[in-house]
Amino acid sequence: MNTAQQRASSGQLMSGTDYRESLRRYRPLVYVDGRRIESVADAPELQPGINALAVTYDFALDPAKAPLMTARQSWRRSPVNRMLHIDESAGDLLNKLEAVRLLCQETGCAQRYLAHDALNAIHQVSARIDDARGSSEHRARFAEYLTQVQDKDLSLGIAMTDAKGDRSKRPHQQQNADSYLHVVERNGQGIVISGAKAIVTGAAYMHEFLVMPCRNMGAEDADFAVCCAVPVDAEGVTIVSRPAGRPGEKPEHGQPLFSRRYGQATAVVLFERVFVPWERVFYAGDWEHSGVLTYHYATHHRHSCIAARAGFGDLLIGAGALMCEANGFSDPGAQSNLREAMVELITITESFFACGVAASVYAKADEASGSFMPDPVFANIGKLLLATKIYDMHRLAHEVSGGLIVALPGPDEDHNPATAASLAEVLRASPDVPYEKRIEVARFMEDLTASYQAGWYSVISLHGGGSPAAMKQEIWRNYPVGDKVALVERLLDRGLADDPARPISRNRQPGRCCDSGCTQPGQAVMVPLPSPGR
Repeated sequence: MNTAQQRASSGQLMSGTDYRESLRRYRPLVYVDGRRIESVADAPELQPGINALAVTYDFALDPAKAPLMTARQSWRRSPVNRMLHIDESAGDLLNKLEAVRLLCQETGCAQRYLAHDALNAIHQVSARIDDARGSSEHRARFAEYLTQVQDKDLSLGIAMTDAKGDRSKRPHQQQNADSYLHVVERNGQGIVISGAKAIVTGAAYMHEFLVMPCRNMGAEDADFAVCCAVPVDAEGVTIVSRPAGRPGEKPEHGQPLFSRRYGQATAVVLFERVFVPWERVFYAGDWEHSGVLTYHYATHHRHSCIAARAGFGDLLIGAGALMCEANGFSDPGAQSNLREAMVELITITESFFACGVAASVYAKADEASGSFMPDPVFANIGKLLLATKIYDMHRLAHEVSGGLIVALPGPDEDHNPATAASLAEVLRASPDVPYEKRIEVARFMEDLTASYQAGWYSVISLHGGGSPAAMKQEIWRNYPVGDKVALVERLLDRGLADDPARPISRNRQPGRCCDSGCTQPGQAVMVPLPSPGR
């Protein structure tokens, strides 16, 4: 038994090295750029993604970071990775927020936090199904699976977004039924599923998939309302993946590009008559609960996305300040145009992160499961801000950087005897910053904001976790407009606020009642780390 297997069997946390080795125990059918990948752990095209996942394991074993990167589940003796924790307090949500920000400062996008979001959502919906049926079957089934995942310290890919086909039609109306994943057979041992899931983050280098519905289903769509766990190498599963990051590009000055070191792959995952035993089926056919699951997942995930892009914003802020210095402005605050751009970049980043903090502080315990749910209004406002402001963040980084980030000659020119000396002389700005250091920062900024990978990060910021239209819908649905109407009606003394025929007056929400929001006395609070996210 190797080290990774020993840790898994004893319920210990894995290291990044253990995680890499664990991938060798799986034999998924993976294609990248039309080529079959024989060994995911050794595939150069996937290394930046594997590197990013490995950080989530190593940080949990770092004594300085472990208080933030691990959590104590009340029903377990040993700690679990924060990315696999079921939130039991508002403090847990704050800690998750800071943990994801810290991870994404290092990696750009840590990816593994999607597992946290899905596990919390399934935990909540399992309790709701049992309450509706007067049973404990779904709670017990999910609890058993969760224990296995936490004990083995697994990475989980979230297979939620369906191919969808004709978007004007519901799942059961599609000409090709496989455009939505669905149940094609049931028997005493389990279910058989077929269909396609698109945009599965990190699919090739995960251990298992959590299959979830991507929309609210009707009674006619019952076969499409399925939630289950499937190993990545289950028979009938095919993973068609993009490369992760920018693998294979040449190192510069002995150091790799950021996105050559860390990256993210997405994949389409095809399920062709995949058998899933009942112990791995969290529900099948419970169409009336599909909307609840997608809502809970979306709220958790948008809360996590806030932290992820705050970490990315930290990279832009740091690189922007370094570019100012490399361009000869040692104190950007002394130049009004640079100061204003930097302050705006800081304001955008901290504004949507503050929404994440507010969503944590105003969190409430779920009625069925008891776990904590971020406030949906603040979670959706924060995600909407980052989704629409990501382009402004790039623009501001470009403003403070100047045009060098795209006009710069390629790295091979640094070693060209005919041009290197001249370039080093004319492209140096500040006498305190050597040419190679200025160029290093410029290429880092290019990688973050003006490369193929940068454009791709912008798109996933806009659409990851749902479109801006979906977030606006949730904000309107959950914001207590009716309370504001009642306030003005009271001041106008018109007595119309309680009229049940007025839809706008019915949109009310309890809470916002005191300085501490909905936090209850005695809740666990954030771990005492010195500003871990900033």
